Amino acid sequence: MPTSKRAEPILITMGEPAGVGPEVAVAAYHALKGRVGAHSLRLVGDAEIFRACGLADASSVISVAAAHPRKPGAPDPANAKAVIACIGKAVEMTLAGEAAAVVTAPIHKAVLTRAGFSYAGHTEYLAHLTKAKRAVMMLAGADLRVVPLTIHIPVADVPSHISREAIVETGEIIIAALKRDFGIAKPRLAVAGLNPHAGESGTMGTEETAIIVPAIETLRAKGHDVRGPLSADTMFHAEARAQYDAALCMYHDQALIPLKTLAFWDGVNVTLGLPIIRTSPDHGTALDIAGTGKADAKSMIAAIELAAKMADARG
Repeated sequence: MPTSKRAEPILITMGEPAGVGPEVAVAAYHALKGRVGAHSLRLVGDAEIFRACGLADASSVISVAAAHPRKPGAPDPANAKAVIACIGKAVEMTLAGEAAAVVTAPIHKAVLTRAGFSYAGHTEYLAHLTKAKRAVMMLAGADLRVVPLTIHIPVADVPSHISREAIVETGEIIIAALKRDFGIAKPRLAVAGLNPHAGESGTMGTEETAIIVPAIETLRAKGHDVRGPLSADTMFHAEARAQYDAALCMYHDQALIPLKTLAFWDGVNVTLGLPIIRTSPDHGTALDIAGTGKADAKSMIAAIELAAKMADARG
């Protein structure tokens, strides 16, 4: 993997102040001694909240003041503005070339929504801020990378959201990211079927023959190494995973169950399709354990380390 000539910092946003986000951000900062390779680490948020979570030296903080002090486990809607501002500040700096990547701590979507935030989550807001045509969510672990084609929609609605165009567009974004951000010269993409046994030649559903196969053929015609549609119940064991670099799945649980089985503590959420690098830990705000000292920083550490590797791969 090429060595980056860029030594810009990696920015870690505060996330929901009442959750474990500031805690794992500070814990990761200390565990990594404030640096990953050539990249220093900077925390974006309220210095007093980070201090309350154990930060010894606030000189690493890019200040975004919260309205009220942190109360672990009790989100304060008045702090929503600061949570959103942290994301905006980090993205602004990274777009300007002042930072190498953004790592976001978890946000509490319900609290933000009550405060007028109109986006479904980080991914959609980042796409808006960066003017990206399409943002794609990848979950990455040491042994598996997965992308759900559809994300937070009811299972009953999944078939109507699957299209040839969406599969082709998403597949091309994944392949481009594997080359640019993961240093894989000739990426191999596996595509899951929607139905049991990938439809069993149309006897268990027609989405494969009508939509997924034509999309795969389009990707292959463009010179990409794409295989499928594969039966989801046999594509995630060790021998199968060795045959591809990432898997495009049709819905949320089809992708996330195998990923979280293999990498529950250190899985990383990566947003593909943006002009900037963004990763985050693959967990939520965990309000029930905030302030108890039980929060595990492994996923945040993995997110920071992956962001640094992606920045170095881009160079």
